[in-house]
Amino acid sequence: MSFVTGAALALATVSPSQAAAKIQHLTSPGGIEAWFVQDATVPLIAMEYSFGGGSAQDPKDKSGVANLVGDLLDEGSGDLDSKTFHERLDRRAIELSFSASRDTFRGSLRMLRDNKDEAFDLLRSALTSPHFDTADVERIRAQVISGLRRETTNPSSLASRKFLEVAFGDHPYGRQTKGTLDSVPTITVADMKDYVGRVLAKDTLKIAVVGDVDPATLGKLLDHTFGSLPAKANLTPVADVEAAKPPQRAFVPLDVPQTVITFGGPGVKRSDPNFMAAYVVNHILGGGGLSSRLYREVREKRGLAYSVFESLLWMEHSAIFIGNTGTRADRAGDTIDALEKEVRRIAEEGPTQKELDEAKSYLKGSQMLLALDTSSKFAQALLQYQQDKLPIDYIEKRNAIVDAVTLDDAKAVAKRLWGQGLLTVIVGRAPHTPAQPAPKLK
Repeated sequence: MSFVTGAALALATVSPSQAAAKIQHLTSPGGIEAWFVQDATVPLIAMEYSFGGGSAQDPKDKSGVANLVGDLLDEGSGDLDSKTFHERLDRRAIELSFSASRDTFRGSLRMLRDNKDEAFDLLRSALTSPHFDTADVERIRAQVISGLRRETTNPSSLASRKFLEVAFGDHPYGRQTKGTLDSVPTITVADMKDYVGRVLAKDTLKIAVVGDVDPATLGKLLDHTFGSLPAKANLTPVADVEAAKPPQRAFVPLDVPQTVITFGGPGVKRSDPNFMAAYVVNHILGGGGLSSRLYREVREKRGLAYSVFESLLWMEHSAIFIGNTGTRADRAGDTIDALEKEVRRIAEEGPTQKELDEAKSYLKGSQMLLALDTSSKFAQALLQYQQDKLPIDYIEKRNAIVDAVTLDDAKAVAKRLWGQGLLTVIVGRAPHTPAQPAPKLK
């Protein structure tokens, strides 16, 4: 998968306040819709787009199909083999990439304004006529399998995998987006072509563009790029699911110096009226970096871990909160006790008014500036707002929504989120188990 980085592409900046007033709902002559911000500050164009489906559309026994498709779409298409395709990208400093999340198959395209015709044409070719040549498929498959093998000894990877299994069981969200050592070798070219044919369609397509291009030109480029895709996707229905209820605990033995702890539980969906209250109070508990309660209690006061974080994760059919930390095996019990104590305290008492005011101030200011400070980040944000079914003027309304969160709202949602305790996964040595000697090399 190519991700060519041109130094100039990092320089495109967009003022959030200015951009909010300039977001256009563009419809191309062929009916392709996009959210668009025309910005000529620098001669660059950034586009983010997605198709509904993602890895949730992988066959049950073949997890990893969407991920493999994402790795292979730019490995030759149309009349270009893989080497020539990448040379074209490199020569024009075009960034083109694909990835799969649980709910979406998404892509990024970034280029200098003068290279837009070639960039959009290469994307059109990748989406509509990928080769999936045997040599390329096996090379990329080997890379994916190598990465999966490395993850079998990575405590963070094992903890995340086990957490999703505990939280979601047999639901597609419980499977691994990258696949498994059993599933990836069985994926065929036919599986990947079937995925492309079912998922890459215009009815679930969402597009965000920020950069130096006028609306008429962009409309023509969108039609040329996406116009020949199927009108409708053929998606397998995915059921709504609620994560398993806490408290639950699982242990995965692994002989590593540091024990990894992943914790979480059911969250709040993006469409929930109480989502913003949850977002603000989550910042107070574990999402605020060095200022969060968990960081102060686990790192600063007790010195149990170097870092600890926790965040909300929302998907189309479910939502969770999930956090992670690492500590010495003999201190894992103390670390879990500290996490559970702080989660229980905020569930019972909620935040203070001072904490709430400080969190709201940060979320209205610094975070928005960090999230929208380049054209690429702004395009990513606009795409996410579309996926979350938010209105096109959401940026203008967001601060008022944050301000409207009351202390009572925060306390109520804290009890809802953390009142039942935690799903906890521990990966490492059993307590008091000495380190095993490394095997001698022969």
